[in-house]
Amino acid sequence: MLEVEAVSSRYGRIAALHEVGLRVDGGELVALVGANGAGKSTLLRVLSGVQPAAGGSVRFEGADITRASPRERVRMGIVQVPEGRQVFGPLSVEDNLRLGAYVRPAAEVADGIERVYALFPILRRKRAEMAGTLSGGQQQMLAIGRALMTRPKLLLLDEPSMGLAPLLVAEIFATIRSLKDASTTILLVDQNARAALSIADRAYVLEVGRIALSGRGDELLVDPAVQQAYLGL
Repeated sequence: MLEVEAVSSRYGRIAALHEVGLRVDGGELVALVGANGAGKSTLLRVLSGVQPAAGGSVRFEGADITRASPRERVRMGIVQVPEGRQVFGPLSVEDNLRLGAYVRPAAEVADGIERVYALFPILRRKRAEMAGTLSGGQQQMLAIGRALMTRPKLLLLDEPSMGLAPLLVAEIFATIRSLKDASTTILLVDQNARAALSIADRAYVLEVGRIALSGRGDELLVDPAVQQAYLGL
């Protein structure tokens, strides 16, 4: 579904990505792990089109989208849940969900909202409340739900467990696993390398803007280099 070949990206003179290559097949959950500043979020921003690629190519379902706009990519089915959630605080929960459905036909919106409420029942109970009043975990659920309103072909998740209590982290990862089981294709970035690798079909380790390791999630989970660098073992 997604093929990234020799992609580089810069912030001014600072190189953030160096000829990164990876792939995501349909129905897979692929994890991208690495230390802070390794370039993980930058790569997701390149894939969603909000950060330009300085070199290389990005192909989605066989089409070259390297120069496509973020808007075009959303319409193709690439949707990102951003780091920090970034919900629309002054708007209600339900209005946030409706905004997520702007590329879908109006007739599909109600069904989409019901699917999100079935996945996150707490959002149904808080549907009329302002998103800014929700807890961090509830805002993360809303951010994921808002992305699902587009019916994405490829879901990009950027640090979904950041700043959450352990019980909420477990709940968010259980939701991600259920999405994967429902055949949603996911590229997951998260500082919680153990949790990310434990649910990933395949994974890549990014170090200083370069892919250092790749393999099956369960293989990297027991790789001594990964354990020492990212799992505290």
